[in-house]
Amino acid sequence: MARDTVMKKPKDTRGALRRLLRYLGPWKYVILGVAVLCLVSNLLNLWGPSLAGSAIREAAAGPGKVNFEAVKHDALLMLFCYVSSALLGFGISLVMTVVSRRVARRMRQDVFEKLMRLPVGYFDRHQAGDIISRVSYDIDVISTSMSTDIVQILTSLVTVIGSLVMMTLISLPLSALTLVTVPVSVIYTVFMRRKTQPRYAKRSRSYGVMNGFVEEMLSGQKTIQAYAYEDRVDERFDTINRNAADAFSDAEHYGVTLGPTMTAINNLGLSLIALLGGILFLNGQIDLGRISSFVLYSRKFAGPINAVAEVFNELFSALAAAERVFTLLDEPEETADVEGAYPLENVRGDVRVEHVAFGYDPGRTILHDLTLEAPAGKLIAIVGPTGAGKTTIINLLMRFYDPDSGVIRIDGHDIRTSVRSSVRGAYAMVLQDTWVFQGSIYENIAYGKENATMEEVVAAAKAARIHPFIMRLPQGYDTVISEDGGNISKGQKQLLTIARAMLYDAPMLILDEATSNVDTATEREIQKAMRELMKQKTCFVIAHRLSTIENADMILVLKDGDVVEQGTHRDLMDRKGFYQKLYAAQFE
Repeated sequence: MARDTVMKKPKDTRGALRRLLRYLGPWKYVILGVAVLCLVSNLLNLWGPSLAGSAIREAAAGPGKVNFEAVKHDALLMLFCYVSSALLGFGISLVMTVVSRRVARRMRQDVFEKLMRLPVGYFDRHQAGDIISRVSYDIDVISTSMSTDIVQILTSLVTVIGSLVMMTLISLPLSALTLVTVPVSVIYTVFMRRKTQPRYAKRSRSYGVMNGFVEEMLSGQKTIQAYAYEDRVDERFDTINRNAADAFSDAEHYGVTLGPTMTAINNLGLSLIALLGGILFLNGQIDLGRISSFVLYSRKFAGPINAVAEVFNELFSALAAAERVFTLLDEPEETADVEGAYPLENVRGDVRVEHVAFGYDPGRTILHDLTLEAPAGKLIAIVGPTGAGKTTIINLLMRFYDPDSGVIRIDGHDIRTSVRSSVRGAYAMVLQDTWVFQGSIYENIAYGKENATMEEVVAAAKAARIHPFIMRLPQGYDTVISEDGGNISKGQKQLLTIARAMLYDAPMLILDEATSNVDTATEREIQKAMRELMKQKTCFVIAHRLSTIENADMILVLKDGDVVEQGTHRDLMDRKGFYQKLYAAQFE
């Protein structure tokens, strides 16, 4: 499981809000136009109660005194106001939906570009599912909130101010009574914000954990079934799912109480208005039409306050999601190249590692005092038991990590003072965990070499001994590989990645158990082809099957983070040391 799944409290709500508003900056004139339309729409809406009061006043004149033309005029004008307001509201919603989707697209683009700039260590520490949850679920929550809440806030602001003005003009005593309930509503909303926002943040993190677990289990489905582990996986998912459901329920428990409570407060205010209005009417201080208008305005005044409570509910959720997204965007990127960094050019492939110490976590050193030499054009094999530090060496050579102390040099240049991209570009790489993408076989092999010709791709495929298989496919090199290579075998995927590395014009090659998924006969053929193609190039090979590296120019034997032996296969066997024991153990 990921190391960062411990629940944390939200950090900077105001900062998250400011950054969300920054994303809306390019759309400020559109939002200004929306604000104007909101003003017009709400003014039309606010005119309605006044017209209703006027119509009621005319109708209450008594038998034979009713001016039906005036009533008809007020009714038609009121219908026009409400229909026009509704149409404007529909247009405003469409515009804000477009704006929110564009903002979400920009935010996703920023997140993805950020992911491309993050160091490898970030992906070692975080689950893929949690990262995907931030890119999809959290940004969707933000987008939904922006498409509705901005309009709601603008509408509520105009309606509350307009209603308050109209109520004051109708009756000061009734207006004063209405305002009594406002502080109660505000205090309750602030109280609920403090309760709900941490719970919405917890809900977002819980969904990230659940997505990470599901992604992990789906990728290992065959292993789960092979070990009959389905029931235990179900139990673990049930626990994680229950935690996510509890986090959702806990957040919604407080969230759903906000609206009804606000409604109860508003209804209490409305009851007091009816009581006082009745008293004023009986005393002849207000007529029936003005009371009707005031009641309608009071509902319009109270409704937005209630709606704003719901909006705050959604905003809390959106801000919690935004904090997760901005936390990712604030992750430290790979350190920039030092000033005056030297771009590696015309690399010969002479690699020296001098007294290197390194650990992924502070206080836990994996490589202690590593020193090795890889002359240009030689095949260097790195062997040792699990956990000895073989893959760590590759990570350091590629500058996925920098050593805690010591120096790694290529052609005499310290790689920390070299341009990072030029260091990585000096290597072609084939890993045990193969990676292919959805696209044609030609595109997969040509990946990394721009404008590669078909002849070059075919030559690399032949060298990797996969050309006959490709030619048996219906569309040959134009055959499309499904996502993650689901329609070809692991061995075939590995051959494709080997062909890709052969095509990539790099002076050095890293093979991390690169033939683990092919049969022994094919493996030997590939090794012969690679030896021919890698002449004059430095090659680092991590091997577990020691029989595959017997012809290496140099074998480095690692144990507990140190090179304990080095030499050719024959020399190491003659010494009868640690390497000879490893070799013998594989054939006993």
